[in-house]
Amino acid sequence: MPRLELGSWINSGVNWLRDNLSWLFDFISNVVQGMYDGVNTVLSGPEPLLLAGILALLAWWLRGLLPAVLAFLGFALIDSIELWGEAMNTLALVLVAGVITIVFAVPLGIWSSRNRAVSAVIRPVLDFMQTMPAFVYLIPGIFFFGLGVVPGVVATVIFSMPPGVRMTELGIRQVDAELVEAADAFGTHPRRTLLRVQLPLALPTIMAGVNQVIMLALSMVVIAGMVGAEGLGSTVFQAISSVDVAMGFEGGIAVVILAMYLDRMTSALNQRVSPLARRALAKEKAKALSGLKVLHWRPATSVAMVGVVVLALVAGGMSMFGGDDEGPKVSANVGKGQSVNIGYINWDEGVASTFLWKELLEQRGFKPKVQSYDVGALYTGMAAGNIDFETDSWLPTTHASYWSKYKSKLENLGSWYGPTSLEVAVPSYVKGVKTLEDLEKKSSTFKKKIVGIEPGAGEMKLMQDKVMPGYGLNKDFSLVKGSTAAMLSQLDRSYSKKEPIAVTLWSPHWAYDKYKLTKLKDPKGAFGKGDHIDTLARKGFSKENPQVAKWIKNFKLKEKQLTSLESAIQDAGKGKEQQGVRAWLKQNPGMANKLAPVPGGADQKGKDAGAAPMIGYFPWDEDIATTYLWKNVLERRGYKPEIKQYDVGSMFTGMSTGQVDVEFDGWLPVAQKQYWDKYKKNLVDVGSWYDKTSLEIAVPSYVKDVKSLADLKGKAGTFDGKIVGIEPGTGEMKLLKGKVLKEYGLDKEYKVSDGSSPAMLAQLERSYAKKEPVAVVLWTPHWAYSKYKLTKLADPKQAFGASNQLHTLANKSFPKKFPEFNGWLKKWHMTEKELATLEQAIQDAGKGNEEKGVQKWIDAHPGIVDKMAPVAS
Repeated sequence: MPRLELGSWINSGVNWLRDNLSWLFDFISNVVQGMYDGVNTVLSGPEPLLLAGILALLAWWLRGLLPAVLAFLGFALIDSIELWGEAMNTLALVLVAGVITIVFAVPLGIWSSRNRAVSAVIRPVLDFMQTMPAFVYLIPGIFFFGLGVVPGVVATVIFSMPPGVRMTELGIRQVDAELVEAADAFGTHPRRTLLRVQLPLALPTIMAGVNQVIMLALSMVVIAGMVGAEGLGSTVFQAISSVDVAMGFEGGIAVVILAMYLDRMTSALNQRVSPLARRALAKEKAKALSGLKVLHWRPATSVAMVGVVVLALVAGGMSMFGGDDEGPKVSANVGKGQSVNIGYINWDEGVASTFLWKELLEQRGFKPKVQSYDVGALYTGMAAGNIDFETDSWLPTTHASYWSKYKSKLENLGSWYGPTSLEVAVPSYVKGVKTLEDLEKKSSTFKKKIVGIEPGAGEMKLMQDKVMPGYGLNKDFSLVKGSTAAMLSQLDRSYSKKEPIAVTLWSPHWAYDKYKLTKLKDPKGAFGKGDHIDTLARKGFSKENPQVAKWIKNFKLKEKQLTSLESAIQDAGKGKEQQGVRAWLKQNPGMANKLAPVPGGADQKGKDAGAAPMIGYFPWDEDIATTYLWKNVLERRGYKPEIKQYDVGSMFTGMSTGQVDVEFDGWLPVAQKQYWDKYKKNLVDVGSWYDKTSLEIAVPSYVKDVKSLADLKGKAGTFDGKIVGIEPGTGEMKLLKGKVLKEYGLDKEYKVSDGSSPAMLAQLERSYAKKEPVAVVLWTPHWAYSKYKLTKLADPKQAFGASNQLHTLANKSFPKKFPEFNGWLKKWHMTEKELATLEQAIQDAGKGNEEKGVQKWIDAHPGIVDKMAPVAS
């Protein structure tokens, strides 16, 4: 029978929905996230025991004194095991998901109860929703909503909705038909019959459905911890992935307490809202023994509400005026409270490097948030922009499949450790097994299994796809999927019993220090060459966070440093990773400043600090960029530079008279030759800092059959008889009008419009947007060639002359007046990439923010200030 590509069809449908209904998913995401943030803020604000008192008071109102005392003790236990914040996150998730579910489920149940056709259609849909494994709902949730709270809430709503719909329908259908008929006989409108007869009588069943919705929601939000949903789910997932019994038990206890509280409270709520239940409650109170009445007494609703309000006001006041937590110690407020989301895989080096950067960023004034993910979810989250960066990508081999899939949406910030290796290891007491080839004949020795790690790990994919088939191990061995911690736990048990075991491992790893193991050789090279551990970030992270990106690009750890860091974290224990990092930093003084140096913190003053050179510049991109760059550098060296914009003619005149000390945009020997020849006796050429420039006319690439200046002849009608120029005083404009047009016979056919560089670029943008022909005066380098697809018209007659260099020109007194600055400029040089990125940084910053753009560029180029303006110590 031919295979039905059902999965492919579903995948195509999901991709179509994501591409065409992104606006809807963004709206849903904003609404759900807003609801969660609001509820979570309310629950997380008060002091834990005070909020526990409020929840206990609600329990007293709904069930009595003893349940209230037990509720308070349960929440106090959660606080004592330091899981209060996670528990409130989970409670917020449950409440938001529960409310959304009930809002949809109850109306659907009512509709189904009143229309059998609707019931017949909805029933199989509900069966599908209820029987589909809960984990499956997380996959489309990630695609549509990214990582975090929203996909967890959406998956929870879908998973928990069926009992709400079913119980609502069942409750209404079970209402005595004779009562409904009696209401109809008295002429009651069907809507009033529903509201006054059916719903009140069906309320106990509906409330049972609500109870089930809440319970299923709680179970699902725990599972949602796998995709970054906050709360106890994340704690449980981390405990499972690391096989941490203590953490798992504590997280499980907190979940149980929440589940019991929500179950008892939603069940008891029925007694307050249902007429039938209230009557039964009154009978129960009347039968209570006189000596136990205090245990059965419940405060009136008004009394309970007053108590809740009073406690809430006190809680709000404590939250407002408390705030005496020390928080992280900020040694240099570089981040100024900026948030950074860091994801990590729960591997030793990933945990160590992640919490190291969490501590460093907090010390620098950032607000980093760390979250553990599975490998696939981590890469998906970074590609979607939900995670800023992660520090544990094993490339080019282990994570090759993920990098290949997502590299267009990621940035590689460089490797910080290497080389590494992947291998299968066995205890050294297992004799006769030295290579992977030796395993093939020893399957019975190892009970036909190799103990692996997380199924999504790159090493596991390599094992399945290449290593095991390459050595014929796939016939007699099975690869056990689990987690790193589970593998290490099994290794520890087998090692203590001297039992043979084969495990997937990698180097470096502390297991090689703890146990005597044999790394099985890989003569066929199936594992590939050794990896290096890279830091990857979402696309655009470096541009938005140049300082952090600069630190990470320079980040390096040696094997001894990494293993000692891992050891310090292991000694601190689970949940105290940052304390371990702080202990390690104390043992390695100066490491924090080495890894995250404060920008500008060690600026040295120049010998001529206090000098005030006058710098002139043209309104051209390269001149604006370099002028503001030198302004920043000089100010760091203690100078007091002044800058001022000039026209070309005014600039040369001002320099020759000493009104301008220096400028950086002399196009020589061609473009500004006439000015240089006129004023050179009063000027000095400090030197060239950029080579290989060119002057040209450019047209959009969609203009066909125009490849050279000669092709312009006879096509004046195409370009409205004009060439869009720049400032009339520039050398290029004079060359164009005086020589180039005449050389190609274009002077009678075309008119060159005088204007400015910004006006020319604005006209180019307008014409390009409309696909209209336009010819503009341009030069290389220029960012326009990156933004638009343009054709540089060839100049076969070399009318524009030879290529220019960009020179620093100054008044003849400049070298003696500013000897230190003159020395820096003589050795200064910029590459095409450096100049282009500097211009782009200034453009991104926007007009009036040139200094901010330069600062970002300097932050992204560590050491550039010392390179441009070195100061002898």
